[in-house]
Amino acid sequence: MDHSHHMHPMEGHEGHSGGDMDDMCSMSMLFTWDTTNLCIVFRQWHIRSNTSLVLSLIAVVLIGMGYEALRSVSRNYEASLAKRLETVPNSTAHGYRDNDDDDDDDVENNVAETPDFNRSGQNREDASKRGHLIKALLYSFQNFYAFMLMLVFMTYNGWVMVAVSLGAFFGYLLFGHSTSATKDNACH
Repeated sequence: MDHSHHMHPMEGHEGHSGGDMDDMCSMSMLFTWDTTNLCIVFRQWHIRSNTSLVLSLIAVVLIGMGYEALRSVSRNYEASLAKRLETVPNSTAHGYRDNDDDDDDDVENNVAETPDFNRSGQNREDASKRGHLIKALLYSFQNFYAFMLMLVFMTYNGWVMVAVSLGAFFGYLLFGHSTSATKDNACH
């Protein structure tokens, strides 16, 4: 069977590769400081000049800081949820109760003394379930963010790696006041 009709000469087909070969993203799997045709994660984030390099490195620092800010938001949410759950009474068949007495008069008094936000029928279990859902969303955002930062780091470009590290440094400096410097997330 003759397949010669499937073979196309390369001349005249430069447009099929997406443009000039000198303007394509380079992907190095080895550490480098070279920024020629460097793309950061996306083809559209293409470094073509010293100005775009500096702006991109600033953006990477800010992205790294954003990750630490998101972690801080998650920690603050968990702390506020724990405090809120302490104030939400457990529910019983009779109403809300703060103690384990079986005296019906005390149950009625506790219902009357319950703050307005608790009278809406909210109990600790419901509040805990809603809080856990929000914590799960925050956790998934953190993981997505961490993996994206890992991809940025994996450009294997020294300048970008330094920018990610500076973002972590400045982010921790601004948002990590109440946390340990020990990391528990292996991705970032």
